[in-house]
Amino acid sequence: MKRQRSILSFFKEPESTVDEVKGIDTPPEKVPRMILPDGGGSLFYSIKHKFAKLESGKHSSSENRFNVEDIALVDAPDPKYRGLELTDKACSSPKGIFTQNAVVGEMPVRSGGGKSRLFPKCTEDDAPGSKMPIMKSLVPGVKRVLKDLYECGKNMECHSHDQSSKVKHQQVSDDVNKSTDLDSEVLSKFEWLHPSRIKDAKGRKPSDPLYDPKTLYIPSDGLKKMTPSQRQYWDVKRNYMDVILFFKVGKFYELYELDAEVGHKELDWKITLSGVGKCRQVGVSESGIDDAVEKLIARGYKVGRMEQLETSEQAKSRGAASVIQRKLIHVLTPATSWGCSVGPDAAHLLSLKEDSSLGSASNAYGFAFVDCAALKFWVGSVTDDAACSALGSLLTQVSPKEIIFENQGLSNVAKRFLKKYTLTGSTALHLNPSDTFGEASEIQDMLQSNKYFNGSWRHAFDGIELQDLAICALGGLINHLSRLMLGDLIRNGDILSYELFRGFLRLDGQTLANLEIFNNNSDGGLPGTLYKYLDNCFTSFGKRLLRNWISHPLQDVEKINNRLDVVEKFMACPETMANISQLLRKLPDVERLLGRVKSSLMSSKVLLLPFIGKKILNQRVRAFGSLIKGLRTGVQTLLDLQASGIMPHFLKIVSVPAITGTDGLDNTLAQFEAAIDSEFTNYQDHTVTEGDAETLSALIELFLEKAAQWSRVIHAVGCIDVLMSFASSAMSSCGVMCRPTVLPSAKVGNSSMETTCPLLLMKGLWHPYALRDDGALPVPNDIHLGEDGSCYAPGTLLLTGPNMGGKSTLLRATCLSVILAQLGSYVPCEACTLSIVDTIFTRLGATDRIMAGESTFLVECSETASILQHATQNSLVLLDELGRGTSTFDGYSIAYAVLRHLIESINCRLLFATHYHSLTKEFASHPRVKLQHMAYSFERTPGSSSDLDRKLVFLYRLAPGACPESYGMQIALMAGIPQSVIEAASKAGRALKGTVGQSFKSSEMRENFSTFHEECLRSLVSISSTPDSGFNDDVWDSLCCLWDEVRRSLPLLS
Repeated sequence: MKRQRSILSFFKEPESTVDEVKGIDTPPEKVPRMILPDGGGSLFYSIKHKFAKLESGKHSSSENRFNVEDIALVDAPDPKYRGLELTDKACSSPKGIFTQNAVVGEMPVRSGGGKSRLFPKCTEDDAPGSKMPIMKSLVPGVKRVLKDLYECGKNMECHSHDQSSKVKHQQVSDDVNKSTDLDSEVLSKFEWLHPSRIKDAKGRKPSDPLYDPKTLYIPSDGLKKMTPSQRQYWDVKRNYMDVILFFKVGKFYELYELDAEVGHKELDWKITLSGVGKCRQVGVSESGIDDAVEKLIARGYKVGRMEQLETSEQAKSRGAASVIQRKLIHVLTPATSWGCSVGPDAAHLLSLKEDSSLGSASNAYGFAFVDCAALKFWVGSVTDDAACSALGSLLTQVSPKEIIFENQGLSNVAKRFLKKYTLTGSTALHLNPSDTFGEASEIQDMLQSNKYFNGSWRHAFDGIELQDLAICALGGLINHLSRLMLGDLIRNGDILSYELFRGFLRLDGQTLANLEIFNNNSDGGLPGTLYKYLDNCFTSFGKRLLRNWISHPLQDVEKINNRLDVVEKFMACPETMANISQLLRKLPDVERLLGRVKSSLMSSKVLLLPFIGKKILNQRVRAFGSLIKGLRTGVQTLLDLQASGIMPHFLKIVSVPAITGTDGLDNTLAQFEAAIDSEFTNYQDHTVTEGDAETLSALIELFLEKAAQWSRVIHAVGCIDVLMSFASSAMSSCGVMCRPTVLPSAKVGNSSMETTCPLLLMKGLWHPYALRDDGALPVPNDIHLGEDGSCYAPGTLLLTGPNMGGKSTLLRATCLSVILAQLGSYVPCEACTLSIVDTIFTRLGATDRIMAGESTFLVECSETASILQHATQNSLVLLDELGRGTSTFDGYSIAYAVLRHLIESINCRLLFATHYHSLTKEFASHPRVKLQHMAYSFERTPGSSSDLDRKLVFLYRLAPGACPESYGMQIALMAGIPQSVIEAASKAGRALKGTVGQSFKSSEMRENFSTFHEECLRSLVSISSTPDSGFNDDVWDSLCCLWDEVRRSLPLLS
């Protein structure tokens, strides 16, 4: 309690200096002068707005014209989107009102009770210093109405108009002409924005290969013509042409010129013209800026905000000619936003650095990515093949919102791959061709001198093979964030090493897509994916951890069994699960709240900003209070887990800091709770008072002394959430689930065997979420590969069967069960035993990549090449209908050669589905191949004589032996192809079989003579040709080994 009472004694005075940015003054908000009192207006004033009469005098007609179309909107203005609340405080500019529905000059406005109120014309005396641009409606909006009135004067039906009406129409016509002149003047003033004249900061046109679209060239005479406000805006904007830049003017935010067009297009804001600056602009009030920014970011735009650093009174106190200081405080993008619209999924910004010096068949990548909302950075490196399988896995695992890379530093293959990936919604941002990430040594000096990551970053590169590449990628990421004015994220962030494959079950990008791990193949959504099936998490950070775990299934048997132990304990204690579930439901996203609190450290200058400083302070109070209350719930979750007896098993998975005791986090947390209750009683809706910034700063500084321990608590609670999700998936399953038996890769069933072989034994396997149309469960099947651990036990399943018979479903169910087992989850089987799988390779379906210039068969061969290059004995390979993308003979030849290589050279666990029935003859007697097919039956229609009239019934059951046909004619008939076409096809098929069948006649004789026997015979022939003098020990050893192999294979063949 002593520390609790003294916790506020550590307050420090925040710095009060700000960087000056000169700009135009914003007039003070004052109550407009009332010409008539409420309710005291004459009849003339109540109907004055219905006349189009234009005043003459020292002001031009264009300055005094008001927008006829806006009259109907005066009764119910929308301050959020129209940019102005029509109240007594509305007049905040020298010559008019800054709204998108501009109302200039004197105009009656109805307030509450139907009374009319007039706004006076604002004068230049209302604001100190230089003139501020005012907003005026675009000419076309008024031109149509006024021209209609003028044409009416010419019409014979309007002959009753008197002479004064004709004079008025003439004035209208003159006004339209002057408005057209105004348009021309605007175009001439911003001629450097015209597409034909636009250049970058170095004077290069868009046709130049080195053109930088992020910058803009503005001629010196163009800057001279601008008002001080415009110069202030364009000084920043010309270096941020890729950013939608909001400019703070009083209590409004405005967009100009090109950005105004975006506001008009995306947010349906009305474009207006300024009077002094004469530029196009749209605007929104303070109350609507956050919503507008979120909408633009959601549509892929980068959005920046130039804030005022002082009020108009403060500027005036420095002298009549002084201008308000403004500054670009930050730029938010889809990958760096931390608002409420981010959602539970992580929004990552990825930086890539490629090294293609390893050769044409191999590339290396350094990468770095950040989750700005959680304030976490990751770095790593990976070596890839020509098919970019590792790059595909990285992109799928990280799922970045934006990708940055050197335009000249990325190979064409990688660019094509990124182009394909960006079709899923990601954005690729390349640097200007003349820009680079920098050298590794320069970046290390930058990290050290700026004290990024609190000076602790070298540990993240321990164990990374290509450290220089990873450092360069991190440098590119930091430079990009610095340009976005997000330096606080880098200084206070945590940096970690990211392992893509090492120590985990390898799932490349194509496998993740083929198995629909995170996105389904129909619409890219979550339904029908493994992630959706396992996602029963209650917390947002638990969901993100689940995605990370699914991307990295384990290879360590002990770690897998530790997870399974906890899942089993949860399933045995449903009451504990129910209690913890109630706590987890109350948890906010404490991981991101911790990131926001850390980012506020040493960033008190933003609290000094007028208008938004108090708003930001309120947000920080709310975030810190929510974090403290959320951590209390997290600590209580750990205490409940300890009371249930599951904690000893859980501690084998994750390290948990001390919770109880004198120095435990429970006691520390109680002190911060007391401070929050004392200083910020109603922290969710706190009213900021003087001294709150100091109090909050001191509390945060004390709290972050144990930031590492708080992070461990949050990670531990996330692990509980994910493991309970595994238990919930198993308990709520509509089929049989079992705990898998996972063996090391060297473990075999029979210790007397000299050679070992991987195992995959599954009894009653079913697909966990591919339910039938009637809601019934899939038919369970048994998979037995490498049964006794002998290398001559069948490790390959050669699968045939009719189209739509369930082959692909069986293949996917096998892979998903392996992934679930190595995640530490229960599997959809009656019993499951497997040795560790190091990589899962898949070649499923027929797809092309038109945008990348790749045909269906090229994609097929690329995926197969990756399998042949990287598969090992401990891999699991799925090949579905290999060779169907080319001619029959070429396809069969490729399928035969690949199958033989995988069986005899790699000897991995292989599921090979095919419609090339000659392959079943070729490998029928091979001791390492098992032939099975998906069972089926026929139902003959009464009175039918043709085989085509028989109804094909799919049994979805795995049966021994090969299937004689694929029954494509029956499937075509089911698809709706006309009967006459099917009969013609059937006749042609019989003729083709008779002609081509002779070519495969020889394969019929290979049922009892496999390629294995062929190799044995070749060895015997080679030995027999050896002269008697050449018979040495090596030859005798070869004969003995050959005899032993034949002896072992004979029982298997029988």
